[in-house]
Parts: sequence; structure tokens; C-alpha cells
Amino acid sequence: MTTQTNTDLESIVDSAREAFAKAHAPADLENAKALFIGKSGRITELMKGMAALSVDEKKSRGAAINAAKQAIEAALNDRRQALADAELEVQLKAEALDVSLPGRRREPGGLHPVTVTLERIEQIFASMGFDVADGPEIESDWHSFTSLNNPPNHPARSMQDTFYVDIKGDDGIAYNLRPHTSPMQVRYAHAHIKKYAGSAFMPEIRVIAPGRTYRVDSDATHSPMFQQCEGLWLGENVSFKDLKVVFTDFCRTFFESDDLALRFRPSFFPFTEPSAEIDIQFQSGPLAGKWLEVAGSGQVHPQVVRNMGLDPEKFIGFAFGMGADRLTMLRYGVNDLRLFFEGDIRFLRQFR
Repeated sequence: MTTQTNTDLESIVDSAREAFAKAHAPADLENAKALFIGKSGRITELMKGMAALSVDEKKSRGAAINAAKQAIEAALNDRRQALADAELEVQLKAEALDVSLPGRRREPGGLHPVTVTLERIEQIFASMGFDVADGPEIESDWHSFTSLNNPPNHPARSMQDTFYVDIKGDDGIAYNLRPHTSPMQVRYAHAHIKKYAGSAFMPEIRVIAPGRTYRVDSDATHSPMFQQCEGLWLGENVSFKDLKVVFTDFCRTFFESDDLALRFRPSFFPFTEPSAEIDIQFQSGPLAGKWLEVAGSGQVHPQVVRNMGLDPEKFIGFAFGMGADRLTMLRYGVNDLRLFFEGDIRFLRQFR
């Protein structure tokens, strides 16, 4: 009886090994496993039949069945490992690296097109005697709005919705990501006055402030983060005529074309009075005949001059603000602002 039982178990183990060897995929192997040690497998059924045996028979037969089950599980694990090794071998061959191939040549890098524009703006205005100022991107509410004649709850603030940050100064003033670089007008003026305090003569304030700014805006021609450049010229005899001459000269130099018309269209800004939008018109090329807005400008408001620490009866002048991204789009014929921020090498390579 025992010999017959052992022979049957050896036959089952051999059948399991043969079935496992024929399985060429993990799913096939699991199906073969179910035939022998699954819930209704042959070994499982033999174990269920032990209930009717005597205690002595249970011991001997149980040990034999257990040994058979362990042999089947060992064969199953060996086949699982073999299938895994075969799959890894196929993968390694598919992903093999041919070290005999020549190395990939590193392409030279280049400046981002907007960076090129900012450097170009700085060079042009530097040639006109303007300083370049830089300041914080996290700015106080007073510098961003109130100092620029835009007090709390003023409706004009809605034109420049911005991002506020969860910090406040010791005086309780809120801070935000600056919506423009105009705060640098007041900061630079304060530093300028301090620098020449006690001097018999204080030079005119002539400065541009390029940098990153933030507003709640996003579409093909606007971004929540964008590059802007503010300009300021204050002195005892600086007029709107000077603004027209300076900005016309800048545009014609920037676009390398004298065949360019400008118009100053009346507008409203809290920090200038009178105020004007600046439009340009190309006389040739794909944009010929269209008026395109490129900047806002105006005579600096007397209250802003006071906030700078200067006497508006003595110091007058103009300010302007333009988007470097917009100028880059016009210069290179780009029709979607978002391309500048996506990091697509195929696009950026054109400006290298």
C-alpha cells in the first residue's frame, strides 16, 4: 500500500515537472501550478482524502504527500526563476549599448531669447546714460502699490492682481510677488538721494529696472511670470518730449529699423499723469500697417515724486514700462508667449 502510494506521488511530481517545463509564460506556469497544488489540485485532493485514514496511516501518508508537495513547489520556483532570467536576457539584448558607436557630440549652449532681449535693452539704454537697477521680487505692498499712488482698496489695483505671500513685516505690511518693477523707481530714488545727501549738486535720476514680475494671467500672449523693464528719468527740466525722443530712439535701435512709426495713445495709470500707451507700427514685413502696443508711459505723478522724497515742484520727468517677452515675440516673430517657458530645445535652438 505504501509502495503503491509513493509510486503514485512520484508520478504526480514527474507530471508537475513536465507541465512546468512546457510553460513558456508566467500565466501558463500559474495555470499548471493550479493543476497540482491549487485549491482543486491533485496533491490538495490527496490531502483531503486523509480524513478517513487511521492515525498511523495519516502520519506515513501525510509525510509522503508533504514531500511530494515540497518537490513540486521547488520545481515551480525553479521554473519561475528560469522564465524571469529568460525575460531579463531578452530585455538586456534589446537595450544593449553598443560601445563601439562614436560618442554623442555636446552641442554648444546659448542664451534664452528673452535674456538676449534684456541684455539688448540694457545696452541700448546704457548708451543713453541710464543706470541699471535690480531689486527684490518679493516686495512690500507699500512699494508695489501705495508708494506709486495706488492706495489700499483703490480700483486700479484690480488691473494688477498679484500673488501675496504669507509673511508680514514688523509693521504689519503685507508682501507680494511684485506685479511690475516700478517699486525700483522709489527704491532707486531713495538710494540716489542718500548717496548725494549733503552734496552741492545731485545728478538727475536716469535708470531702468529690468526683472521678473508676476500677475494672475495666462494665455498665448500673457504669462503669470514675465519679464518687464521699467524706466525713469527725473530732473529739473525733463518733459514729455524727452520721453518721445528717448523711446522712439530705443525702438528704432532695438528693431534695427528707422522705418518704424510710434504713437502715444492717452491712457490711465495711477503713477503717471498724463499717461499714454505706446504703440509701434512697422512699415514693412509681416506686421506692416498694424499698430502694436509695446509699453505704458507718462509724466511721473507728483505724489509718486513726493514718495521718492523729492519736491514735485522742482523735479519732473517721465516713466515707462514694457514687457521684454512681448518685445522678443515681435523681434523674432513668435506668436505664442508660452513657447518661451516650455523648455523645448527644438524651439530654443533657433536663437542660439
